[in-house]
Amino acid sequence: MKANEIRNLSVEELDKRLADLKKDLFMLRMQHATNHLDNPIKISNVRRDIARVKTVLRQKQLEQ
Repeated sequence: MKANEIRNLSVEELDKRLADLKKDLFMLRMQHATNHLDNPIKISNVRRDIARVKTVLRQKQLEQ
């Protein structure tokens, strides 16, 4: 997910996207713990996406 795509979303959409990413991260961690995860790099990619969404949310908060 690109930062430009995230900046175009509304605050409600960002909150929803953040909740979805956190669920995805939880599921990936569970798969990793049970050795069912094919690609462990997915965990770091989801963590980066969460950080991007949180950053944009904070920027939008400060603009208001």
